[in-house]
Amino acid sequence: MKGFPVPKSSLTTPLDLGSLRLPNRLVMAPLTRMRSGRDGVPGELNVEHYTQRASMGLIVTEGTYPDVVGQGFAFQPGIQTPEQVEGWRRVADSVHDADGRIFMQVMHAGRVSHPDLNGGAQPVAPSAVAIEGEIRTYRGKSALPVPHALTTEELPGVVDSFVRAARNAVEAGLDGVELHGANGYLLHEFLAPGANQRTDEYGGTPENRARFVLEVVRAVVDEIGAERVGLRISPEHNIQDAWELEHEDVVATYTALATGLADLGLAYLSVLHREPEGELVQGLRRAFGGVFLANSGFGTPTSREEGVRLLEEDVADGVVVGRPAIANPDLVRRWAEGLAENEPNPRTFYSQGAEGYTDYPFAEA
Repeated sequence: MKGFPVPKSSLTTPLDLGSLRLPNRLVMAPLTRMRSGRDGVPGELNVEHYTQRASMGLIVTEGTYPDVVGQGFAFQPGIQTPEQVEGWRRVADSVHDADGRIFMQVMHAGRVSHPDLNGGAQPVAPSAVAIEGEIRTYRGKSALPVPHALTTEELPGVVDSFVRAARNAVEAGLDGVELHGANGYLLHEFLAPGANQRTDEYGGTPENRARFVLEVVRAVVDEIGAERVGLRISPEHNIQDAWELEHEDVVATYTALATGLADLGLAYLSVLHREPEGELVQGLRRAFGGVFLANSGFGTPTSREEGVRLLEEDVADGVVVGRPAIANPDLVRRWAEGLAENEPNPRTFYSQGAEGYTDYPFAEA
């Protein structure tokens, strides 16, 4: 399933990202799809799904757990066991055969988990503060439990789990990893004062709350190289009780993070925010100083017009899109040529099987 020629536009100009040269500036967002079985091993459906979308400038996979304690969804893929590594190898080989590029999003769910999902373990978090809500497990919906507050002595082991996951991803043939520091999961929990109530060197001040994320990023960079590492963040997302309600604190926390990343030479920083052109996000872009990806699909899907605007107004170097990429395996062509789009079917986002996963049609030639 080779790529196809598309008209030149702001969307289809190349972008150098780490050691890769992307043929266009559309990045497929990490999208939870829950189709990897209870063993977390990607199968043929996953291979087909990602290969269909190989014309995207870069694919970022769904969130993939580094160890079973970090599993947050039923039927979520992992990158811990040899079988999971081999499953991802089949995905990566197929995407590369189709001239694609693919990073794995490594996601530790933190407190957004349950013993019925993660092998019976108590979920872990910066602090013993539960999310008010429910989670869907293999047994049905359950209340989210109070997590175990990670001790200072336990944190290096969590760092090591990210490092092993990154090493396994590269061994499986993926081009790199995106560390998930967004959407209320473990790394974001350390950043957010609503989830992080620590009084040690990993809590309290903005600099302390950014510390653990920086330690994870640096350790992964040391293991696989900065050109293979990206980070995704979502300041002020206020999801899954990762409350960030004081704007000045948000600015201070994420500026400390971006400044700490600046000298590492990461492949990219990806930011989900409803106002990517605003001073908060653009200030982070300046502090980071490297390739900057924007995802404006905060409440509504990013449209072609929005993607073009973000690039032509130099809001970002690349545009991250989610729901349009679910429904349109040939999204690059459709947006480049102004073709009509398939509409995504939310009923099938988190179901099983091919429906709503690999059966969206390509545009006619």
